Amino acid sequence: MNGHISTVAFIGIEAKLVDVQVRMMGGAVAFAVVGLPDKMVAESRERVRGALSAIGLALPPKHITVNLAPADVPKEGSHFDLPIALGMMVAMGVLPADVADRFCVIGELGLDGSIASVSGVLLAALKAGEEGLGLICPAACGPEAAWAASVDVIAAPNLISLVNHLKGVQVLAPPEPRMAEAPANAPDLRDIKGQEAAKRTLEVAAAGGHNLLMSGPPGSGKSMLAARLPGLLPPLSPAEALEVSMIASIAGQLDGGRISRIRPFRAPHHSASMPALVGGGIRARPGEISLAHNGVLFLDELPEFPRQVLDSLRQPLETGRIMVARANAHVEYPARVQLVAAMNPCKCGYLGDAQLACNRAPRCAIDYQGKISGPLYDRIDLQIDVPAVSAADLSLPPAAEGTAQVAARVAAARAVQTRRYAALGAPVRTNAEADGEVLEAVAAPDRAGRDLLTQAAEKLRLSARGYHRVLRVARTLADLAGIDTVGRPQIAEALSYRRFTVQR
Repeated sequence: MNGHISTVAFIGIEAKLVDVQVRMMGGAVAFAVVGLPDKMVAESRERVRGALSAIGLALPPKHITVNLAPADVPKEGSHFDLPIALGMMVAMGVLPADVADRFCVIGELGLDGSIASVSGVLLAALKAGEEGLGLICPAACGPEAAWAASVDVIAAPNLISLVNHLKGVQVLAPPEPRMAEAPANAPDLRDIKGQEAAKRTLEVAAAGGHNLLMSGPPGSGKSMLAARLPGLLPPLSPAEALEVSMIASIAGQLDGGRISRIRPFRAPHHSASMPALVGGGIRARPGEISLAHNGVLFLDELPEFPRQVLDSLRQPLETGRIMVARANAHVEYPARVQLVAAMNPCKCGYLGDAQLACNRAPRCAIDYQGKISGPLYDRIDLQIDVPAVSAADLSLPPAAEGTAQVAARVAAARAVQTRRYAALGAPVRTNAEADGEVLEAVAAPDRAGRDLLTQAAEKLRLSARGYHRVLRVARTLADLAGIDTVGRPQIAEALSYRRFTVQR
């Protein structure tokens, strides 16, 4: 007796079709799963046996072999339970053989026959659509799969209801796609007293998608400013929302199958390891930089992160992708993030304050800031000091301009960039991504601006990367001002956002 069912294996954010082949033959009673399964897949034998028993089916006393083809692709995860069970029911004659020709199957089984949610359902649905198949998945994952609009989705809560549906005895309602609701009490810029220069820089960062580093004493509002950046950014486009949701799906973080148009905001602790930040581990899972794709990665207390972990960010910040290479896996994840970092100017945090600074200044500041490599500094477009807030600032009334007003200006600047790069046919979404000939075409300054930039590059010893980042920021400043040509004022302001120096 033979049966087979289609399912998928995940390699990064790519779903690869897998054929679950079941053969029952005479010989010693056995149940083997082959085809490069990991420990979790091998344990599916007991979950499948228990689930079939729960619906009144017993495995025949035969030699049962389950082959997961192709055999050279690693098989990981509990989502192979349901396709193995259905393949066995096809081989036993419980289900018609044409089930395999119509559906891709994914789901984890409980010993009571329930079907538990699994990660990667959105990717599986998209792959099923490419192959012209429908998708059978857990009921809890139905809203997630429903976003693949062209796919016939069967979302079943348990094995018996799925069997009844496939045999025409019961009808399971098709799932409906769901959108995540916007948070009711999102942080607002009005909450921040003073710090007008920092708010201006935050607006520039949002308008052009630029990386930002804030340095200041404890309590100056750096974390509050960073938390308000997502509210200034425009909603995810449908294509961007799909990219973000695919990563969240494979990481098992798509809450209730709801897709959100809000940009991700990830803030890992400074004790995070390199696999946690850039991805990896035994199963080469996406890291924080990929989970923040198309959104914001906030690194508070930047120098407290291990030097090796910070330097691992240099490549993805430049390319927008992260390659995770391990002995048993070699996968690539998208990682187009806007980096926002915060740090104290020195170990004690009060450099420049005559009453609070330690007696090791400026040596302590040089050592502390030296934990961050020059190449990483060079990849950060906006670098500002955030001074302490005075008591007079705290007594001021709330600012007249809040997140909504600033976000409107940011949206207008982003719209200008979208039209500009679409007209050029360049695969660029924001000024921060412009490079090479595209950057020269859109950000070439007038004569006065170019003279100033040339002089500054020589005196400040800007690298080629730093030179181009000044141009990108100047282009964003011109967009916010509604100016077509980058001039001397924009170049001057962009230069003011370059790397700060240790106070002496």
